[in-house]
Amino acid sequence: MKKILLTGCAGFIGSNFLKKIAVIEREYEFVVLDLLVYEGSYSTIENDINDNDHISFVQLDIRNMSEINELFQKEKFCGVIHYAAESHVDASIKNPNIFVETNVVGTLNLLNASLRYGSESFRFCHVSTDEVYGDLSDDEEPFTEMNRIKPSSPYSASKAASDILVESYYKTYGLDCVITRCSNNYGPYQFPEKMIPLMIKNSLKVEKLPVYGTGKNIRDWIFVDDHNKGVWMAFKSGSAGEVYNFGGNTEKQNIEVVKQILNELNQSVDLITFVTDRKGHDWRYAMNYAKASRELGWTPSVDFEEGLRRTIKWYSENVDWLENF
Repeated sequence: MKKILLTGCAGFIGSNFLKKIAVIEREYEFVVLDLLVYEGSYSTIENDINDNDHISFVQLDIRNMSEINELFQKEKFCGVIHYAAESHVDASIKNPNIFVETNVVGTLNLLNASLRYGSESFRFCHVSTDEVYGDLSDDEEPFTEMNRIKPSSPYSASKAASDILVESYYKTYGLDCVITRCSNNYGPYQFPEKMIPLMIKNSLKVEKLPVYGTGKNIRDWIFVDDHNKGVWMAFKSGSAGEVYNFGGNTEKQNIEVVKQILNELNQSVDLITFVTDRKGHDWRYAMNYAKASRELGWTPSVDFEEGLRRTIKWYSENVDWLENF
């Protein structure tokens, strides 16, 4: 049976991949690797591990090259889907070093182990972000895969660096690699440092909702299940050496999203409080996913209104999970 390594799958996006895709793809074995730092919790995926004999778990740090080599030698993987990353922009501004160590050096370690110990049919799928492209003005066209990389934060710079490493291993060593880049994800199990779960959490507790600057920065939102569907399609049928953008076709100002959450929870807009803007705050993100539609047959299926209602419902019904963070 073919065996795939899933990195970072105790975190938000990866845990949803595990719950919605890995559990039903029984022609593969999946090894979930996670360090279980603050964003990842074993309790989030414990039932999925225990209830499925084709899924196992190992707690490892991707920065530890010797342990990564040992794992690859033992398991003989046919592929890696690499979600593991430090991902919070504010945290990267305060401590950029850990982002380089995890996102760049950690990815390099996985690439080296893949090159040495991967099977002949091996594929490395690197999950990245739209933030590597920088930002857009109001009148610019959405990002395509041909846009140049111009990251704004230590986080996006570390992801851009890891993207370039992946591309170099394809071009230099012939390692079969694909890269996916997505717009802002939302959905269940997202750590409440990110905007949507934080606003839901504070609304449920009738506490102030902090909004950066004027709240007019624009984001394209994609429901996490749509993103993961695209990652799986890219892993299985994407062309080696290619990049695939995934977006939700939903551009909204941050303040619009916050007001929508308050409305869904029957809370007053008086809870909104504007705070000092983030350093280097990107103005607008938008993704052109025509290539993914053309080559993979991928399109988003969950519109923002439906996805946000599902997300709010999940957090409202899982307050204990939310309060543990």
